[in-house]
Amino acid sequence: MDAAAIKDAAAMIRDGRLVAFATETVYGLGGDATNANAVAAIFAAKGRPSFNPLISHVAETADAAKLGLMDARADALAAKFWPGPLTLVLPKSAACPVAQLTTAGLGSIAVRVPSAPMARDFIAAAGVPIAAPSANRSGAMSPTRARHVQDSLPGPDEGGPQLILDGGACGVGLESTVVDLTSDATTLLRPGGLAIEDIEAVIGPLLIAGSDDTAPKSPGMLSRHYAPTLPLRINADAPHAGDVFLGFADVFTPGGLNLSAAGDVNEAAANLFDMLHALDQSGATGIAVAPIPDIGLGRAINDRLRRAVTR
Repeated sequence: MDAAAIKDAAAMIRDGRLVAFATETVYGLGGDATNANAVAAIFAAKGRPSFNPLISHVAETADAAKLGLMDARADALAAKFWPGPLTLVLPKSAACPVAQLTTAGLGSIAVRVPSAPMARDFIAAAGVPIAAPSANRSGAMSPTRARHVQDSLPGPDEGGPQLILDGGACGVGLESTVVDLTSDATTLLRPGGLAIEDIEAVIGPLLIAGSDDTAPKSPGMLSRHYAPTLPLRINADAPHAGDVFLGFADVFTPGGLNLSAAGDVNEAAANLFDMLHALDQSGATGIAVAPIPDIGLGRAINDRLRRAVTR
């Protein structure tokens, strides 16, 4: 991605318009987090309920500290994992400039420093924190390629992004892991692209939050989310008649796709949404998914699949 495109995209953000952009996790639908009108446009483009807060993306840890209050836990996690696929939910700072709509009126803010170089260059050029949920219709599969964004969201003349910064396929392929640091209890709100085990190695055991369909503190907590158009069945040993099969390791059938022939959950995470998008357009009547080990990024994969189940 050339510097001119990033400069143009940054100017659009400052002008209150929307830009979709690639991160290491998924593509985000970005708007100026300090501009309530721009944030409202994000919710409208996605059809997202306004009680579901957005993550504010910044280019440096120092920028995050201007938005939220960082304690020793936050400092340790930021030093170890930022930039990267980790979102911290922090108490808002007194001078936090982010619009109330961005945080759904909560006293906390979700903030992340992405590691994709293009994303960080774009955010730095914009000069404002960028609110950026996944660039897809609310409740639908997350986008890990630019074409997924185009297929899911309205066009630029219909309230969608004015530009898509195409960074190719997202390397992690799952949304960021979200950790709540607003109380003494350190709580996992959303498993994601950083394994829980890695976080616990730095700050100790995490509490695990349940779903919240009324007042979530973070994206990814709604009980129904990430769903393909076709009916989805998980923990399947084989497809039913009319199904297409999404395999893992040795549990695989011809005609389907395999998240990781080697049984690597990191590879499976990177492939998950890309393969689900492909299978959703296969002409089958349903998608069956093989069991995924509930370890490492397998926990986040299973979280996404459970929220997407329709049968």
